[in-house]
Amino acid sequence: MVNKKYLFKYLIDKLYEKNYLNLDELVFILDNVHIYGREYLMEKADETRRRYYGRKVYLRGLIEVSNYCRRQCKYCGINALNKKVHRYRLTKEEILRRCQVGYELGFRTFVLQGGEDSYYSDNFLVDLIGEIKDRYKDAALTLSLGERSYESYKSLYMAGADRYLLRHETINRELFEEIHINSNYDERIEALWNLKEIGYQVGAGFMVGIPKQTKEDLARDLLFLKELEPEMVGIGPFIPHRDTIYRDERPGTLEDTITLLALTRLFLPKALIPATTALASIHPHGRELGLRAGANVVMPNLSPPDVRKDYSLYDGKVSTGYEAAEFRKELEESIGRIGYAVDMSRGDYIEWERAL
Repeated sequence: MVNKKYLFKYLIDKLYEKNYLNLDELVFILDNVHIYGREYLMEKADETRRRYYGRKVYLRGLIEVSNYCRRQCKYCGINALNKKVHRYRLTKEEILRRCQVGYELGFRTFVLQGGEDSYYSDNFLVDLIGEIKDRYKDAALTLSLGERSYESYKSLYMAGADRYLLRHETINRELFEEIHINSNYDERIEALWNLKEIGYQVGAGFMVGIPKQTKEDLARDLLFLKELEPEMVGIGPFIPHRDTIYRDERPGTLEDTITLLALTRLFLPKALIPATTALASIHPHGRELGLRAGANVVMPNLSPPDVRKDYSLYDGKVSTGYEAAEFRKELEESIGRIGYAVDMSRGDYIEWERAL
């Protein structure tokens, strides 16, 4: 008879050494982590991130440019069908102003995130990207503006965009189609491969705790990430929004999200992985626990303060306190207290070779 506790630890050690487990092995860990605990898993994940990145935690300045969106994702508070949202979009001048504020605060990566808003045409974005890169030559620029055509991605890359974040949300086709209305599973996955082909540093990722999601679904998400080999991975808990059909569903848990974050670090040891705002929204120490589980990026909010509450993807989103870019020094101190050190450089994926 197999000693399950021994097998649990053996599989974590195997993943630590090989950076790979098969589907059944992953499901075994996910089925048993609540019994045998995640402390050892987190320890091996943290050991792995320190091997490549030392104690560094990179800070990115997040600018939420628009909450207009053509998509009708059932879980999202800014979906096109939600008439209760106070909509906004930032002008070019407002975005440049927030970049200037961020640069003066020491940020050297700007993340422009928004819904799929047709206002931000290729011409608009090419002009904006060119000006940002011209003004801040030592800064990296990340875009997270949803699905666009290959030609659009290419033009933005040629204009100077360095990275692109596009979470796949779930690799289960049926579940993807369950939670989306006017999004196409094949187009989402193709977009990620297009970004890789063009040359971006690519970010994918998924939600933990989606209604009807299984442990096998989550294991397959990890296996997909291993196949894609993205430079960045965003993992956060599903959190219901009061204006969606999922308003009464249970949110994803901190424990499950931390487990998947740690497994991701062991699968993709060199990845840039944020301790997300969603983690901080479901637990007062969510960000710190995310860092202890292998995360090495934090993205404080650089958006204009008067619109932060309107970029409401889920209920309870935190955009004040340590999640606000203006509190960079306090955030730096809080990260230092748990044994890590803020790094304000661009923090590119290739820097792992020099991290130690």
